[in-house]
Amino acid sequence: MDETARPLRIPPQTFVYADKHNVAQLVQSMLCSLVIDQPDDPISYLIGLLQRSTDDVPRVMVLGPPAVGKHTVAKKLSAELRAVHVTEGSLLQYRSELSVHAEQELSEGLLVGLVQQRLKEMDCFHRGWVLEGIPQTRLQALSLQQGGVIPEHVVMLEAADDVLMERSCGRLVDAITGDIYHRTFILPDDDIIAQRLEKGRSLTDQQRLAKLHRYRCEVTGLKSAYQHVLKVIDSDQPHVDVYQQVLAFVRTRQRSRTPRILLLGPPGSGKSRQAQLLSETYGMVDVSCGRLLRSVAAAGSSRGAEVQAYLDDGRPVPDSLLLQVLEERLSRPDCTRGGWILHGFPCDLQQARSLQESHQQPNRVFFLELTDDVCLERLSLRATDPVSGQSFHPVTRPALSSEVQHRLKTRPEDSTESVTQRLKQYRVHSAALQSVYPEAIHIDADQDPHSVFEAVASRLTSE
Repeated sequence: MDETARPLRIPPQTFVYADKHNVAQLVQSMLCSLVIDQPDDPISYLIGLLQRSTDDVPRVMVLGPPAVGKHTVAKKLSAELRAVHVTEGSLLQYRSELSVHAEQELSEGLLVGLVQQRLKEMDCFHRGWVLEGIPQTRLQALSLQQGGVIPEHVVMLEAADDVLMERSCGRLVDAITGDIYHRTFILPDDDIIAQRLEKGRSLTDQQRLAKLHRYRCEVTGLKSAYQHVLKVIDSDQPHVDVYQQVLAFVRTRQRSRTPRILLLGPPGSGKSRQAQLLSETYGMVDVSCGRLLRSVAAAGSSRGAEVQAYLDDGRPVPDSLLLQVLEERLSRPDCTRGGWILHGFPCDLQQARSLQESHQQPNRVFFLELTDDVCLERLSLRATDPVSGQSFHPVTRPALSSEVQHRLKTRPEDSTESVTQRLKQYRVHSAALQSVYPEAIHIDADQDPHSVFEAVASRLTSE
């Protein structure tokens, strides 16, 4: 190997393309399917996967205790998504078609095996599936995962025990369609359907409590098995509202993509603090535009000397030069591999458009919203450590030690007059910035920094 050869530098536009077209997600999904299924002809198998529109194929589990409404939600969901509705009853029928005695109760191992077989059938492969009430235990969940049954969404319906007991007693079934109703909670609008409803299979209160107890013993394990794709929904509300929440969740997509985050907001909204928290938690590169310009100027390069001239005169660095500096930094391997958080740029419409036309478009944009009064209060009390360059605040972020406290300085730009002027400037351009990023997420920044961070972090992966 030639040790003098330069390391391979992947052009930044490659990452933009891969991110835009979900290449990483596609490769991960194909590799996972290949390892699990281990087909005899892997090339033909992969071609088949590529010919299938995987983004439109749902893989959903609807779980919950007895009488919580799983069947109603799963049946309606499968109809809306045009997916195959798989229940324990349908598995018994499938088992019968495989010439096995269907009268026997499904054992845990047999249930898992039947699920694996059923979901590999062509209808499930091409249309996707909604699996109702399975798995019932953590052991079943782990066995399904090992067998390659990996849901994209898991819905867990919940309700109090007294509500579930009441629903169990009033269960009504349409003998023709199998739809489930309730004499109090859900009644059909059609009088013909209402007339043919029959009382559901009757269990004693002791049997109902026993089934409920078994579920409660397993629910924690089920949640932990699917924690990354799980949504718990309160079922003790109108069934229409429950279904809309389920549908909204199932229509979200979890993407594995390199984070390129843009933080916007008025001065004092906490952009620097949130960038620091994101960087520390996820390993992304914290790119402060102002700090980057000072760093480039101090490096002594020809471009740095050009930047330094503007800083010395107190003039704004021209957008063309600023973008060169920014693109060079965001193209480095640490940013292309781990992602970045940009703040301090763009500040106006032209800068935002220039960023969008570059190879470094953000894929998540957050506006940290805060009133001018709160911004002014935050900044006028802010002081900076001349040694570390960090900012502190007596209320929201006090100095770490008395030594740091004694050397803190208030910057001229944090004076009331300067802050007021910067706030006015931001408000002038904020509407234009929002027009460039109409899908940006707006976060209430009038909270403690960690609450704001949790709100930002929760929106990093959802579509």
